[in-house]
Order: sequence, then C-alpha cells, then structure tokens
Amino acid sequence: MNPTDDHGRNSLSEGGWGVTGAARLAVGLVQGLLLAWLIHSASGGDTAANGQATRLWPATHPALYGPLILVAAYLPPVLLAGIGRLRLVTLLAWGVGAGLLLAFLGWSDIARQSVTESHNPPFLDFPLLPFAAAALFIGHHLILPADRERRLIAAFPTYFDTAWLAGVQLALSLGFTLAFWLLLNLGAALFGLIGIRQLNDLLQETWFIIPLLSLAFALAVQLTDVRPGLIRGVRTVALMLLSWLLLVMTVLVGGFLAALPFTGMEGLWKTGSATALVLAAAGALIILINTAYQDGLPDNRPPAVLRAAVRVAAVLITPLIGIAVWGLSLRIGQYGLTPDRIIAAACVLVGLVYAAGYGWAALSPFWRGGDWMKPLERTNVFAAVLTVLVIVCLFTPIADPARLSVASQVARLNAGQVAPDRFDYRFLRFDSGRAGEAALARLARSDNAEIARRARDMQAETDRYSAPDTTLPAVTPVFEVHPAGSAAPQGLIAPVTIGDPRARCVKAGDCVVTQVDLNGDGVAEALIATAHSVEMFQKTDRGWASRGAFRTSYCGDGARNAVDPRQMMREGRIAARDPLWPDLNIGDVPARLDRWPYCDGRP
Repeated sequence: MNPTDDHGRNSLSEGGWGVTGAARLAVGLVQGLLLAWLIHSASGGDTAANGQATRLWPATHPALYGPLILVAAYLPPVLLAGIGRLRLVTLLAWGVGAGLLLAFLGWSDIARQSVTESHNPPFLDFPLLPFAAAALFIGHHLILPADRERRLIAAFPTYFDTAWLAGVQLALSLGFTLAFWLLLNLGAALFGLIGIRQLNDLLQETWFIIPLLSLAFALAVQLTDVRPGLIRGVRTVALMLLSWLLLVMTVLVGGFLAALPFTGMEGLWKTGSATALVLAAAGALIILINTAYQDGLPDNRPPAVLRAAVRVAAVLITPLIGIAVWGLSLRIGQYGLTPDRIIAAACVLVGLVYAAGYGWAALSPFWRGGDWMKPLERTNVFAAVLTVLVIVCLFTPIADPARLSVASQVARLNAGQVAPDRFDYRFLRFDSGRAGEAALARLARSDNAEIARRARDMQAETDRYSAPDTTLPAVTPVFEVHPAGSAAPQGLIAPVTIGDPRARCVKAGDCVVTQVDLNGDGVAEALIATAHSVEMFQKTDRGWASRGAFRTSYCGDGARNAVDPRQMMREGRIAARDPLWPDLNIGDVPARLDRWPYCDGRP
C-alpha cells in the first residue's frame, strides 16, 4: 500500500520517497509527452483549404492511433499505482499485460467500425473508455493483494484495504490536478489584466499543458502515498458517511418493491428504462453494503441498525435483479438484441452473482450459523474476476455487441417477425460497424424485392443524420378546423413522419387549423395552432411545406401569462400584423430580425 509497508516493499521503494517519487514523476512526464504528441498529430500540420488542420502520423491511421492513445491514457496510472507497491517483476509483468490488453481492446474497437462511423480522433467508441478503466482498476486490485500476500487469492481485508484506499487516492489526485489547472488559468488571467499574456498563450499549447498536468497527477499520487495514514482517515470518514446512506436506500428500495403489487408492472415497462433503473438501484445497494461491511473484521463492524440494514439490503438485490431480467427478456423477445441490451445483459449476469452471493450471506446464518455476512467476501472476489472477463468479452470479437445485435435483427427480419418497412436499416448502415455493413450488403441481394430495395436505398445514404428513419410509422394528423364546419385545406391532411409539425396532431383537440392569406399574394396559408405555437404552412408544387412557427412567451409565473393558441384561434383572435422592423437585404441575401416576444405585451 505505501512504500514503507513491509508487505509492499520492493526494489523501487528501497530508496524511500526519492526513488519512488522519481520513478512516478518520470512515468508522468513520459505520459504527458506521449499524449501531447498524439494530440498534436491529430490537429497539427499544414492548414487545408477548408481551414482545418491536416493530421499527422499516427493520427492518419486510426487502427494505430486508437490503441496508442488508449495505452497512453490508461497504462501510466496503472504503473503509478504499482510503483512502490508491487514487486518489480510483478510490476513489469502486469504493465506489459495491461498494455497489451489495452492495445488489443483499442484495435478491436477500431476494427469493428465501418468507415462511416468514426471520423475524428481518438476514433474509439465512448463505451470502451469507462469500461476499460473499470477493468484496469478491478484487475489491478486483484493482482496487488495477491502479490503482497504471495498467493493466488488474498485475504478479503487486503482486497478491501487496497481497493478503497486506491479509490480515495485516485479521487484526491484527480482533484489536485483539476485544482492545479484552475490555478494556472487564474494566474494567467491575473497576468492578462496587466497586459502579460504569455502564460495564457502557453496554457493553450498542447506541448506545454498536457505534460504539466500529467506531472501534476503523478506528483499527487506520490504525495498521497507518502502519508497513507491521512488517506485512511479520509477513507474512514467517507465510508462512515456512505454507510448511513444505506438506511435511506434500503427504505426507498423496500418501499418501491412493496408498492409494485398495488401499482402493477405496466407503468414500469412504459418508462422504457426500467432495466437500467433497477440495475442502478442494485448497484447502489451493493456499493453501500460494502461501505458498511468494510473488511469484515470484528473491530470494524457497524452498529446493530446498520447490520440489520445490510441484511435487508442484501436480500432486496434479488428482486431488483429479477425485475431487470424480466424487463430485459421482454424487450429482447419483442424487439431483439441491440448493443445497449447486450451490455445490460452483461450487467445482469454480474448482478445475478451478487444477488445469489449476498442473499446467501444474509440468510444462511439463520440455519447454518457462521460469521455475519461472511460469504459476501467470496462473492466480491468472484464477481470482480467475472466483471473483468465480461468487459474483455464485450469489447473484443468474443461477444461484440454490434455483431450479436446485427445477427439478431437480421434473423428477425428473415423470420418475418419484423415487416420490411419497419426494419431499422439505418442501424445496419451507420451504427453497427462492419458487421452491419456486411449484413446490409447481403440484404441488398435478398430474394425479397422490398427488402433488397430498401437495403440498396440505405446503402446509397452517406449522411446518418439525413437518412430517413424507416422505423418510424407515418402519422395522419387530426385537425379541428376553424371556422367550425369548414373544410381543412386540401392536401394538408396526409400521412407524415415524426419531425413534421403536423405529427403532433394525433387526436381531436391537439391542433386547430385555419387559412389566412398572410403575404397578400392571393393564396391562403395554413395556420396550425398547437398548445404553445402557431405553425405556418405554405402550399407548394410538392404539397404543403412548413415555413416556421409563431411562438408565445413564457414570462413571470408562466401559467397565467402564456396563452393557448388553440383557444385564441377558436375565438378568432389570431390576425396578421405589420412587422415593427422591416426585413433587410445583406448583399443579395434577405435577413429577418429574430425576436422573442416581450413579456410586457410590446411587439
């Protein structure tokens, strides 16, 4: 844990603060220089004709750049945490292994992407970043206790001590680095007041600020490491405060579960995020249970009320995970696999281990005896190993969520579970990497003419944001026409997709429509009053086209000052008025003053 600990002493810690501190500062400096070089390569070079800087090697090769920046960002913190704590041979072996794993994860992430998915450095999908960090943190604190005790599975108090101490140290080191950066910017602002702007200019340079912040982080790790007693004191206070929050969370989750038989599950499923919410609640319970249990030693046991809360909370995890399994199975049965559902399924798998282990720990003493919650310790170690394995599988070809999702969705289409006009071809084209593109190419050769046509149309799309969303059903708007008894403008009532203002008019009373010639050209425009605006449509050769909206203001107490445009239209109180300010021609381009209505009634 600290350089002077008998169990953690190694060749790097023999020299005390000097050798260990120098090694850590060297790692921080190398990390900063490497990151600065990588960032510069992504934005350096000559300026292109479009005003953007051209990239330099290795940013011109995503398959190399992605793994490099992942290793440069994540491997040095692993080394900082291992210097002075791991034996040198273990540190070298773990450093090489972690670096290779990071490089493989980065390469796998780049390799699965299509050329249309990621255009900008670091070229990595966001989910990889937090999951890779979690895998490294867990893996490091499985190796460190084992190395300290010279055995494959260490005693649970050692796992607890090293992991929670490192968590506090990491939080403090990040806070120190952030404070250092803020102080630098404050100093630059002060010098700027007297006309000295060189420091501010330096802070904008990647080659200066990135190595400086990396050194600051390495220094913070060393400073927090030389006084481990202080860090343990901070950890003790944090654990004590968090453990009492277990009472609050237990009451909330218990109340939620008790209410379900009376409210039913329908409302829960309608949220669309039931699985994520209950998994988050289960995760919170697991963390808070561990803040109360701590290392499990008799001297550190919490008060009786917290021990009771730990037992109850441990049992409550099971129904939460059960709800997550139920909700996820319903969604998968109805709509098939998606990347999000596969990641959720991985979380559920880990959650099942916690639910079984914690439930057994809470209930088994009633018929078997034994120490309070003792099986929790084995559960934590097993779940930690499983979590690392699951993360590695998810972000490598072993269980690539995009590949599995593509297989599931295409199988549903081929089996007739999804109609060709409701299938999400856009997901294959833009959001599922090479596996999706390959599947789309196969669908373009399908014997089903409609599937083949739609797949070819999606293959021709080059912009994911302009591509039509074929999964959204058409909506036929419903209008109340003013004056009463008159007919709606011809052609205005036609099937439209989400995004057209008329798609909000789904039932009687949602929208009121009238015709007014606003520009005096002899052709009436259509005004559609909704709850908060009046949408204007103009008749064109291609049908009715939206030309914008007139909106009322929300001022003061909102409810009294805002008016309902639909009621105003029913009362005939919507009329054209002359603009306060005319439009301008800026060169040959017309420009209109964009104003929000005043709150005092002025135009």
